[in-house]
Amino acid sequence: MFLRSLMVAGALALSPLAAQAELNADGLHVAPWLMETFRDMREDLEEATANGQRLAIIIEQRGCIYCAEMYEEVFVVPEIEQLLTDDFFVVRLNMYGSTEVVDFDGEVMSESEVVRRWRILFTPTILFFPQEVAPDATGIEAAVATMPGAFGRWTTFNMFNWVLEEGYAGEESFQQYHARQLLTQSPEND
Repeated sequence: MFLRSLMVAGALALSPLAAQAELNADGLHVAPWLMETFRDMREDLEEATANGQRLAIIIEQRGCIYCAEMYEEVFVVPEIEQLLTDDFFVVRLNMYGSTEVVDFDGEVMSESEVVRRWRILFTPTILFFPQEVAPDATGIEAAVATMPGAFGRWTTFNMFNWVLEEGYAGEESFQQYHARQLLTQSPEND
């Protein structure tokens, strides 16, 4: 028993701890797949589409422990980081930020105002958009899927793939898709 306890303690001591994510001057996370744009949603959508990517908007706030969890434990999973880099054009909004944003319908407001307009209450929240948005639609009206909060690796991985496969346009809900995918995945920590 003592030997087993000693082996477990040794394994834990040698196991890598989650790296603390880097923060910018506003206290928000830094990641190479986050795009710095003028936050004009139509322009961002056009650029994403031109790059063969899907537009995703992530909303964060300073001190968000769930955002830190996503950046430190989920977004760093190689398969997820690859999706974020190759398949998504990710723009971040600060829930309490003052940077100017142009919504899809042309309305100009601060980040905090657009977050209120889109009725986002929790961070992190990721909104996913189609390749085309009606000219009079707001971001919340145009979003094809919303991921509110922190989720584990498989839920996140499957949500990203469900969006890429345009599952939202079909008969199979995300929950059905996710359950089907879990049959071939290891659902640990999800």
